[in-house]
Amino acid sequence: QVQLVESGGGLVQAGGSLRLSCAASTIVISSNVMGWYRQAPGKQRELLAAITSDGSTNYADSVKGRFTISRDTAKNTVYLQMNSLKPEDTAVYYCAARGRAAPLYAYWGQGTQVTVSS
Repeated sequence: QVQLVESGGGLVQAGGSLRLSCAASTIVISSNVMGWYRQAPGKQRELLAAITSDGSTNYADSVKGRFTISRDTAKNTVYLQMNSLKPEDTAVYYCAARGRAAPLYAYWGQGTQVTVSS
């Protein structure tokens, strides 16, 4: 059974930083596409960043230049470094995984809350 376990969320002041982690089991992150999503109350889930099996990354415009996705293949863990946080970044953040040829993310973590105070 695939498990994705997020950690690192919390409360931070505007302008601060957090690093989220996503530890994967059963799947090998370097063989899959790993993504970070978020969902704020009353809003749709938003794809923020993804890292492909060859290490290529892409970002949503809303976080480009502030967030960085990375991975540690030895730890089978994906990270999301979040800098210059804004109150509008407040949301539940989810890690997700899909196969390289799969159109949709099939595996999801339980989510971690990020709250940015003004």
